[in-house]
Amino acid sequence: MLERIASPGSKASHQQDVHYDDNVLYGIRSCFAFDSKPSGPISCDIPNVARNAVECPAANILRHTRLLICAQEVKVNRTIDAMQNLSVRCASRLMRQRSTSVLATTVATGAGARRHASQSTAPSKTALYEFHQKHGGKLVDFAGYWLPVQYSDQSIIKSHLYTREHGSIFDVSHMLQTYVRGKDVISCFESICTADIKGLKNGTGTLTVFTNSAGGILDDLIVNRVADDLLYVVSNASRKSVDMANISAAVAAFKAKGKDVSVEFLSSDDQSLLAVQGPKAVAALQKLCTKDLSRLFFMNSTTDSIAGVDGCRITRCGYTGEDGVEISIPSAKASEIAGALLEPSTGQLKLAGLGARDSLRLEAGLCLYGNDIDETTSPVEANLLWLVAKARRVENNFPGSNVINAQIKNGVTRRRVGFKMESGGAPARQHVEIYDNEQQKVGEITSGCPSPCLQQNVAMGYIREEYKKPGTEIMLKVRDKHYHSVVTKMPFVATHYYQPPK
Repeated sequence: MLERIASPGSKASHQQDVHYDDNVLYGIRSCFAFDSKPSGPISCDIPNVARNAVECPAANILRHTRLLICAQEVKVNRTIDAMQNLSVRCASRLMRQRSTSVLATTVATGAGARRHASQSTAPSKTALYEFHQKHGGKLVDFAGYWLPVQYSDQSIIKSHLYTREHGSIFDVSHMLQTYVRGKDVISCFESICTADIKGLKNGTGTLTVFTNSAGGILDDLIVNRVADDLLYVVSNASRKSVDMANISAAVAAFKAKGKDVSVEFLSSDDQSLLAVQGPKAVAALQKLCTKDLSRLFFMNSTTDSIAGVDGCRITRCGYTGEDGVEISIPSAKASEIAGALLEPSTGQLKLAGLGARDSLRLEAGLCLYGNDIDETTSPVEANLLWLVAKARRVENNFPGSNVINAQIKNGVTRRRVGFKMESGGAPARQHVEIYDNEQQKVGEITSGCPSPCLQQNVAMGYIREEYKKPGTEIMLKVRDKHYHSVVTKMPFVATHYYQPPK
């Protein structure tokens, strides 16, 4: 029954599919909460639907669960793995069919959050769709694509830890890949972002943001300076239409002035994107490449053949906090390359899904667009001032630069910071309110989850400026209960980016 309910090819699943993007914090992870000193079984605030799901129709599961959630009379002990293996599809349907429940915070609904709700448009398939099915991928509709949230051989928690200890392969082909060309390409792209691209060496890249006239963040993205007249850009799937419009408008404006610039948005039908992440990821990839990857440092990019496939772009970056690469490859060869990476002779890599990717990025203190940053948050407020190059602050010629420079000079009223929950309980997720010791509201959580590495609930959010100092004690209001927490520096776990020797 679980397979029939969860299968993207089943009639039942297509009748009620909701399109998710990067703002979804998977419902599966709200099914558990770490106690203050977790070991073995953990406390679960969601009724035990997993045990009955095999025999019960989906409607009965939902009806039974809603009643128990409202009553809040059921407490079930489940191991982390058992809860992670609960059908993600069932959890997602619980989220979208109830009007109010303790699962409400698992879907981002605040400013900047987006859910693609077109019931008439079928999700797209990446080039690895059949590959995911073959390897036990549990597919969900994410940003308009069928993508795996996890695989049958590992829970999300195990996949998370395996990435930290060994290495994993993620299909991120839903993201927008773009080439911008021409002798005026650098000045054109700098007109819409905060990076000092002219200061980059060819073959290197940087994380940056698109901003609006109010200094808000339109998207975060990676831009690589391939050559003096060529940029390679990767941006968020959830902001694809916004980014395409923004880049196209800038290109059109420059061309209208007689400038030499053009743009090419790559289709996932033609070009796929894999993230290979973890301490053993690059060593495994090296066996399939001809170039020496030991000289490819963090945020550097090159082209090489992979498993005999020419013209692959390799960028040393990722969204996990670990060493790793993102590889842009021909979609026609995606399954072949992914299969080669999985070969035991290549290394110890495993496939991983969106669930692990989300918890990995949160441990690394990385922002999720729509939750932690959006059009109403500035880089200063988001504690991302390092993304605004000093040279660009002086030039003062990108969208919203006057606002951002004023914030740098005069300060802001809120900042994005990290939190560790010291008193256990349910994890604090988006929209959870932050209070001081006098019960005055001083902020709001934007992302949160149980940290598999720390065995402790962690979160990030915005708090009033005077409370931002690490070590400040605050209270988080989760399900009408207040939990003691402490402002904490991020990342929550050490990052391992591959930097050049000093």
